[in-house]
Amino acid sequence: MITETPSHYDHLEQMSVHDLLININNEDITVPLAVEKAIPQIEALVTATAERMRTGGRLFYIGAGTSGRLGVVDASECPPTYGVPFDMVIGLIAGGDGAIRKAVEFAEDDPQQAWIDMQEYQLSPQDVVVGIAASGRTPYVIGGLQQAREFGCLTGCVVCNPGSAVAAACEFPVEAVVGPEFVTGSTRMKSGTAQKLVLNMLSTSVMIRLGKVKGNKMVDMQLSNIKLQDRAAKMVMSEIGVSREVAEELLGKFGNVRGAIEGYSS
Repeated sequence: MITETPSHYDHLEQMSVHDLLININNEDITVPLAVEKAIPQIEALVTATAERMRTGGRLFYIGAGTSGRLGVVDASECPPTYGVPFDMVIGLIAGGDGAIRKAVEFAEDDPQQAWIDMQEYQLSPQDVVVGIAASGRTPYVIGGLQQAREFGCLTGCVVCNPGSAVAAACEFPVEAVVGPEFVTGSTRMKSGTAQKLVLNMLSTSVMIRLGKVKGNKMVDMQLSNIKLQDRAAKMVMSEIGVSREVAEELLGKFGNVRGAIEGYSS
């Protein structure tokens, strides 16, 4: 596997801090280029996912270790950013939520567990399941995708090796091949960065296709802190040309930017 091949660098312990940082950065620069090559695959996954979710489907991420954590992060950011229900995008990690903070030994090695984990959410054939695995060989992800696909779910993945078992298990594979890691096999580095970029592209594009963005604004975002309340007021002021006082009154009445704009216009 390319993700396990030796680093282009050696004797890392003998490098100065400056050289370590420069060399890590040089490797990181290659990641967006690898993701760019995968855009046709990402486009296909986004299009299919948006179609399912437009008619009531949900998006599940399944992964282990760093990959699982990235899925949980992306899923958890969708409700506050786009105002969607908390069960619309769901991130599942091998070993359960406790594995977000502390590794659970051998949790990723059970090919049945992801399917069991998804049953807690009453999985539907209308749902989308995306497996995340840098190696492309994680049993938790392979088993989950195989069973979800047999059940009728739309399936995709984000991997960093070509021709993997995870990719073979799904309909819409995304392969972001970033090459050897700076520290050999440490896929939390370039591979993790590539996965984060792809997940950003997937969830953001899907939410835009679902109408959760107007112009370039997050009009359905939750007003859950002072910063977001301030951003929302400025959006309303800019969109409909009212004072800050009026904008804040509208936000208080309607609860979000979209409601404030549409409520004022009506």
